[in-house]
Amino acid sequence: MITFLPKLISRKAMTYYFVTLAVVSVVFMSRILPLIWVLFGAVEVCAFFYFGNLLTKRWHMLPPRVFLGKLFWTSFGIRLGYMVFAYFFYDAMTGQPFMFHSADEQYYYEMSTVWSEQGFGVLRKKMAPINLSDTGEIYWAAFLCRIMGPYILPVRMEHCLMSALTCVLIYNLSKRHFGDGIGRMSAIFCMLMPNLIYYCGIHLKEADMVFLTVLYVDSVDRLLLGFKFDWKYLILVLLSLFAMFTFRTALGIVEVLAALVALVLVRGRLGSWWKRVVMILGVIVVLFTTAIGDRILSEVGDVWKDKDVNQSVGMKWRAEREGGNIFAKYASQTAFAPLIFTIPFPTMVETPNQENQQMLHGGNYVKNVMSGFVVFALVMLLLSGEWRKHVLLIAILGGYLVVIAFSNFAHSERFHQPAIPFELMFAAVGISMLKKTHLKFIDYWLWILLVANVGWAWFKLAGRGMV
Repeated sequence: MITFLPKLISRKAMTYYFVTLAVVSVVFMSRILPLIWVLFGAVEVCAFFYFGNLLTKRWHMLPPRVFLGKLFWTSFGIRLGYMVFAYFFYDAMTGQPFMFHSADEQYYYEMSTVWSEQGFGVLRKKMAPINLSDTGEIYWAAFLCRIMGPYILPVRMEHCLMSALTCVLIYNLSKRHFGDGIGRMSAIFCMLMPNLIYYCGIHLKEADMVFLTVLYVDSVDRLLLGFKFDWKYLILVLLSLFAMFTFRTALGIVEVLAALVALVLVRGRLGSWWKRVVMILGVIVVLFTTAIGDRILSEVGDVWKDKDVNQSVGMKWRAEREGGNIFAKYASQTAFAPLIFTIPFPTMVETPNQENQQMLHGGNYVKNVMSGFVVFALVMLLLSGEWRKHVLLIAILGGYLVVIAFSNFAHSERFHQPAIPFELMFAAVGISMLKKTHLKFIDYWLWILLVANVGWAWFKLAGRGMV
């Protein structure tokens, strides 16, 4: 079993990135990607695959406590360093320390300062008409600003901390299911993943939401596979789930359903049915008998009611808005579902008002490459019958991606964030299963990505009348 990222894969992935970028640049020379975004992408891809190979080998034999220490502090250091860089980079590029086209980010920041500057009563009044699923991050950020002052950096430092802890949780979760070697590989992938690092440098909720998702899954998993029923983890399950409904309703629904599927199918050490009943009743009580239970139920109902029109309406808006892509209205779950593990494709051409996508195009390319190993792992687990041992992980990943595929955010990188740690975990599993006979398929996959990225560049430009 392979317990590190092979140099062959690392080298091929970096090589094909530069080949793909070169081909796209030649084909669409009039819209060639600006040098600054090329540099960002090159650093994102090369850092992930070079250090992915180096560290999965170098840290493989470290004692567990030493490994965890290195994992946490290196993850936190990378994120903290990027956070400081991003602050000054955005300030230099936009005149303020916020991302390009930062309406959402500025809204989060402005609301987070209300408590410390105007009082909690004013914040509560402003939040009253807002959907519950948009309140969690604001209240939490406002609390941090109340303690440390209405500044930008404390909240972003908290994002760095939560993201580093996510890497630790992924190690524990993956180790429990697949062994220490794959656990270390999964955690190092999360530590180096550009898309996870990126959200530590801005004022959005994704870093906290990803942490809550992984904390919830880890806690449920500990209850299912633990030697004894531990009330501590039940409390963590309920708190993280309750919090999730204040971040994203659809993800909260997926978490509930994934836990219920696992409770029915998992044959773990939590064998007594009364313990499973306690977990189910606990979830029901917390969600539907609290003071805001009606709001949760209302938003769940809205999600279900809008499920059939959500994507078509959203894509029509994207096609008809100023600067939009006229082809967007033809997109549907039929097109997105088969690609949901792989998308979004990177923006490798200069596209108006898409600086954020161009800045992160290397991270999206990394996701494209790793998705091939995710699919390989899931197929192998299905064929071997081993999938039942990991049903919770598969249910949370598959369930959320299905929801995304049927939404109008299927190609929005931001909405894929909660799935990324689990995708990287299964990518590590897929790499560990590789045999010599499988290596030729890596080239096939990278060639497919090359063609797909050329096609995606054409789609983005042709839909805007630029080619």
